[in-house]
Amino acid sequence: MTNVDLVKLAYSHFFSGNVEAVLALFDSAIEWRECKGMPFVKGDGIFIGPEAIVTNVFMNLPVFFDGFNISVTEVFGTDDKVVMMGYYQGTNKTTGNPFKANATHIWKINNGKMTHFFQAVDTATIIS
Repeated sequence: MTNVDLVKLAYSHFFSGNVEAVLALFDSAIEWRECKGMPFVKGDGIFIGPEAIVTNVFMNLPVFFDGFNISVTEVFGTDDKVVMMGYYQGTNKTTGNPFKANATHIWKINNGKMTHFFQAVDTATIIS
């Protein structure tokens, strides 16, 4: 399986709600960098390990957003880096405003495991 295929598989699992299968693709010390502008991020937005990601990111999505989803438009990569281009959609529960925000994820893969995640997203659109 290529690194691009691995990342596509992770998104497929996420879309189907199989979080356990997503987490199985993560390295035990994965470094997750969430944008500081996301409403649930406190501090530097860096989370280490699958449990921290579930607690601080995945579990907070339904707290802050209704109908949150990711639409993947392209996945490509080279060597150990894979990029996802797409957008987030949902409704901000605080403002009641729907959003469609550009999003890019950069993944680093090592020995068949996802070791690093970097998020770039239009948080101004999400929080407005």
